[in-house]
Amino acid sequence: MLEGKKIVIGVTGGIAAYKTVTLVSRLVQAKAQVRVIMTEAATKLVSPLLFKEISGGPVACDMWCGNQEFNVEHVALGRWCDLMVVAPATANIIGKMANGIADDLLSTTLMACDKPKIICPAMNTNMLNNPAVMRNLETLSQDGISIMPSAAGHLACGVNGSGRLPEPEDIKEYIDHFFARHEGDLAGLKLLVTAGGTREAIDPVRFIGNRSSGKMGYAIARDAACRGADVVLVSGPVALEPPPCVRVIPVESTQEMLDACLAVYPDVDAVIKAAAVADYKPHHAAEQKIKKNEESLTLTLDKNPDILKLLGERKTHQFLVGFAAETQHLVENAAAKVRKKNLDMIVANDVTVKGAGFSTDTNIVKFLFPDGSIREPGLLTKEEVGNLILDIVKEHFRK
Repeated sequence: MLEGKKIVIGVTGGIAAYKTVTLVSRLVQAKAQVRVIMTEAATKLVSPLLFKEISGGPVACDMWCGNQEFNVEHVALGRWCDLMVVAPATANIIGKMANGIADDLLSTTLMACDKPKIICPAMNTNMLNNPAVMRNLETLSQDGISIMPSAAGHLACGVNGSGRLPEPEDIKEYIDHFFARHEGDLAGLKLLVTAGGTREAIDPVRFIGNRSSGKMGYAIARDAACRGADVVLVSGPVALEPPPCVRVIPVESTQEMLDACLAVYPDVDAVIKAAAVADYKPHHAAEQKIKKNEESLTLTLDKNPDILKLLGERKTHQFLVGFAAETQHLVENAAAKVRKKNLDMIVANDVTVKGAGFSTDTNIVKFLFPDGSIREPGLLTKEEVGNLILDIVKEHFRK
């Protein structure tokens, strides 16, 4: 999404300005055209020459110093770009933007620019939580300016808390997703994706679960967001990093996953239910750890709600995609689920086949549809499978 994009980076006098050098490098490597505007305070922390060499273009610092590249620079730069990004955004520049103050090159360019803007607040935790700063951020949000949440961790002032500038790669991904939401082939669509396995408590330390790694669902959620969709990911316990620019709702039990899905279901356009839920749960979960006193232990199990079937029964406009992990009679069992659960498509795989199933990076699937048709794409990475599913979702809504 970044190739050929024209991006103006505003650098202010926050201690995290050094990170912006790497951000500019990442954007240039992604083949974006980058121009840098620095406040006077920023030049005390990082040399403009460094930004010039990294960006491959002149660096604008002074309202009164002519630049051969642009005429009436604060207007021309705002007209030239597709996007302005301020990183780090200090309390000072946030206050100026929120209150219409234009007293240096960066603030006047921001004022004159009618293109989209992203700010990345970075400051001391107490400053970030100051009512005045919070008010100003709310004003900017209401004005349509995108605000990337600050990271938490060790700050230069020696405390741990929120207010860190996110890492350059994270900011680059945020910018990438910003363009995707406006220009991606799934832009405007709202997707619900489920991932991972659910757990049903036997006692405080034991549970019934399955071998699902969550890789398939996480790949789908990440790629859907990269293609511009607004994604909600309802996830069982997994050992995976949350995908960027995706709203993640962590759950543990099947009932919790059902409740989370039903809460957002009326507002989504499509559901891709890649989670492997526990079909049964103990009739009674012990309050204390069960001791090994007997040679055998008998558990009485109750059937869990069928999330996919319930969603199918309540379907109004949603495109509903299910998954079927089978060990035998793959096509017959998957086709039966399409009919029984009112699905628009099911992704079926035999988990006993090498290269398919849980905890692998690849999968071998069949796509089955209500009309009886079947597509067999063969051995693919889970990311490739996910993008094929998203292609089918796109075809449905872009007819």
